[in-house]
Amino acid sequence: MVALDQVPRHLVVVGGSYVGLEFAQMFRRFGADVTVVEKGPRLVSREDEDVSASIKDILEREGITIRLDAECIRFEPHGDEIRVGLHCAREPRDVVGSHVLLAVGRRPNTEDLGLEEAGITRDARGFVTVDDRLSTNVGGVFALGECNGRGAFTHTAYNDFEIVAANLLDGEARKVSDRVPGYALYIDPPLGRAGMSEAEARRAGLSALVGTRPMTRVGRAVEKGETLGFMKVVANAETGKILGAAILGPGGGEAVHGILDAINAGTPYREFQWAVPIHPTVSELIPTVIGAMEPKV
Repeated sequence: MVALDQVPRHLVVVGGSYVGLEFAQMFRRFGADVTVVEKGPRLVSREDEDVSASIKDILEREGITIRLDAECIRFEPHGDEIRVGLHCAREPRDVVGSHVLLAVGRRPNTEDLGLEEAGITRDARGFVTVDDRLSTNVGGVFALGECNGRGAFTHTAYNDFEIVAANLLDGEARKVSDRVPGYALYIDPPLGRAGMSEAEARRAGLSALVGTRPMTRVGRAVEKGETLGFMKVVANAETGKILGAAILGPGGGEAVHGILDAINAGTPYREFQWAVPIHPTVSELIPTVIGAMEPKV
């Protein structure tokens, strides 16, 4: 995809998640017509429903067509182009594109590593099986990075190295399960995510407090004329510990690090509420959001 030397007439992206949406917006801004086809009922299903809905609104405002609940995805030639099936029983049943990007997930290319000869096991998807310290089933052999299924980012791969090096060389007892997840969706405006989503907290049986504010309330966003999106913080009602955050808006991938640091430090949300952030920044509204935390039914 990155080697494409022309702007498609109509790019059809199959897969409404992180990589697919980043390329969808990119090529829409290059001038292509873009349709995103997603089998599920909403985009980026890992995120909370309000985040998914806001992302959909942002992309549709740019002229990207979103087709959800595509239960009959199929392909067939249509002259020099490609007909992509969407639905079997309702309209529109298909869309015709000049190019198709399949962005429906990845498999690790571990087949040619000779793991079987070394006795190293893989799971059903091909990921190297590791324990909480990234050790394989063969003593002295570790698996780092995307091949182990414990993260799909450069920063998690580097942290894998830090965990193994600390345990082997420094006598530490570091574990992957202690890692607080953080990542970003690089559309514009970006989504910065740290820790647990609201839905993940509820699935874990935690009593959650939730605070939200739209970007229309953020002075820096208003100043830049970029007020789409919102910020959201989730905390544990019983312990007061911050569980996670989503910041969808200008600088969201940077601003979320304040929450990520607070989670790593175990800072109770009440203490974080009295931080004095710099004005004008996106981060300055985080204490305000935290000050308005409340149970959400």
